[in-house]
Amino acid sequence: KVLMLNDDYTPMEFVVLVLKRFFSMDLEQATRVMLHVHQRGVGVCGIFPYEIAETKVNQVMDFAKQNQHPLQCTLEKA
Repeated sequence: KVLMLNDDYTPMEFVVLVLKRFFSMDLEQATRVMLHVHQRGVGVCGIFPYEIAETKVNQVMDFAKQNQHPLQCTLEKA
């Protein structure tokens, strides 16, 4: 599982962009996941084989860093 963690600094719009770009979500689904992460502190972005999940986490973390956001993404065994 790829999990996204809430923080008080990353804009909601950026989180939606990440979910659309790296997890192929449409706007409605990305908004729903973003709100879940915002309200509950953590949310599932998707369930993937380990190698794919690891790649997605790295892509998200690199993209967030490039855009100077502290967004955190992590792996958890499904």
